[in-house]
Amino acid sequence: MAETDLRPARRTTRRIRVIASAGITGAVLLAVLLVPPLVQLDQQAVDLAAKLRPPSWEHPFGTDDVGRDLLLRCVYGLRVSLLVGVVAGLTATVIGTAVGALAAASGGWTDRVVMRLVDTFSSVPHLLLGIFVVAMFRPGVGPVIVSVALTHWLSTARIVRAEVLSLRSRPFIDAAVSGGASRGRVVARHLLPAVLPQAGLAAVLMVPHAMWHESALSFLGLGLPTHQASLGNLVQTARGSLLAGDWWPTLFPGLFLIVPTLALAGLAGVWRERINPRRRSELML
Repeated sequence: MAETDLRPARRTTRRIRVIASAGITGAVLLAVLLVPPLVQLDQQAVDLAAKLRPPSWEHPFGTDDVGRDLLLRCVYGLRVSLLVGVVAGLTATVIGTAVGALAAASGGWTDRVVMRLVDTFSSVPHLLLGIFVVAMFRPGVGPVIVSVALTHWLSTARIVRAEVLSLRSRPFIDAAVSGGASRGRVVARHLLPAVLPQAGLAAVLMVPHAMWHESALSFLGLGLPTHQASLGNLVQTARGSLLAGDWWPTLFPGLFLIVPTLALAGLAGVWRERINPRRRSELML
């Protein structure tokens, strides 16, 4: 009886989580889409007379160490992080889906060779491999996207491969093969559409992970140029201010990174429950 009484409360909590995550995500998208065209930001502007001003009506998030408005720079930085996260996440998902489907559909030695390559790449830490990739190019958004995409497709490949291997034993696949369908047709018409929900979930989960990866590279000085607004750059340049007791140049960029990623993770969790009814029923118990 007690467990039954808890179910409405859990449904209410889940509904609140969905509404909050969707609201934050919508606000973030509106900010990064509408603010930059309306308010232009000079990336190299300097106003030393206004440096490190605390939050006020004129500057709600205060100013940084060279007098630039921190709220505007946070919005521009979030736009860069979202761009890297979305493009790199989609690219990594496409690569992982193609590799995983190829390995599972081919089977035999092709599957073994491909998965050994995946294991080899997985043995190298993502950040270390990303640093190696991005260090070969000049700092910019493009190299960061390439770095993140080439180091984050491995988990998607494993997920898609496991799903395709499970689908290969289903009766409708046997019926298609018995009807004379080629291997390519079976993959294109039956296997790939069946794994698209899992691949889409992987892409959504990849976005916040890629945002953190871009911020880490920029914090280390290997991502975007130091004058360009990105959340990693903002946190990196605020380290000295934090030691001096000025908390706002570090707090607000950190919140701009943490809150949207938590919102995206919340939406991805709801999606996971939708495509996995068994897990959803277990959570309801």
